[in-house]
Amino acid sequence: MEDLLIGYGAIIFFAIAFVAIFLNFVPIGLWISALAANVHVGIFTLIGMRMRRVTPSKIVMPLIKANKAGLDVNVNQLEAHYLAGGNVDRVVDALIAAQRAQIVLPFERSAAIDLAGRDVLEAVQMSVNPKVIETPLVGAIAKNGIELKVKARVTVRANIDRLVGGAGEPTIIARVGEGIVSTIGSSERHTDVIESPEEISKTVLAKGLDAGTAFEILSIDIADVDVGRNIGAQLQTDQAEADKRIAQAKAEERRAMAIAQEQEMKAYTQEMEAKVVEAQAEVPHAMAKALMEGKIGVMDYFNMMNVKSDTEMRNAISRAGSTEKVHIAHNS
Repeated sequence: MEDLLIGYGAIIFFAIAFVAIFLNFVPIGLWISALAANVHVGIFTLIGMRMRRVTPSKIVMPLIKANKAGLDVNVNQLEAHYLAGGNVDRVVDALIAAQRAQIVLPFERSAAIDLAGRDVLEAVQMSVNPKVIETPLVGAIAKNGIELKVKARVTVRANIDRLVGGAGEPTIIARVGEGIVSTIGSSERHTDVIESPEEISKTVLAKGLDAGTAFEILSIDIADVDVGRNIGAQLQTDQAEADKRIAQAKAEERRAMAIAQEQEMKAYTQEMEAKVVEAQAEVPHAMAKALMEGKIGVMDYFNMMNVKSDTEMRNAISRAGSTEKVHIAHNS
């Protein structure tokens, strides 16, 4: 009897374990929910999803939502998009929003937009409710050298057909900034831009900046225009300062060359004076040698010395007379 009870207990235990594993592997509750919503999803289809490591709730619940909205979507499409790494729930929400807004959006295009990394639901909402993109402060210089700082608001609408492969918001901001710089740069005076800022919008819109992007530009509005620095005057000042430094450098170079030449002349003069002193030092030796060799006599030597003394006396008298004349002229 005891063995029989143990056997029944084991059978009950394995039965409960089997039912628990079966219910965990087969989503009976999800299958019943699908039947209640009149969405036909076979139990073996749900088991197949488990085997393919697909979360059944992420397929069945969006399928119920799509069926209630009247969309023609089947299980295979949703499961294939899930296996490709897409967000099934967001794609179905985008399809429902597009249907309500009477926007033609096939499932394949919606899935492609989602797989491209864009928010397809936000794109549909932006098609209905345009988005305003505010550019950063753009600085540009008019022809008279005055800087203007402009901030613009760009109203865009998503272009569903160009969401795959189209450029995003950074491209729109960059192109609008480029158009603002070009328009201000072509203006003769900065006051012309301040008086008519709408001319910037007209010029920029005429360039077709939304080509190749995922958006359609509806309007460009200038939100703020501020006057910046006088770049032209600053550049002229900088140029004058640079010219001044160049002139000073050249003058310093000429002064250095003049000093070098002066030093060179002094060195040359000192060298010549040294040679003269050296030559004068050789005169007594030459005179002594001439006397010893008998080439000149003693009287010749004394006559030469008398002539030298006489010349020095005349030079001294001449210098004294010149000094006295200068002194008399100064006193008079």
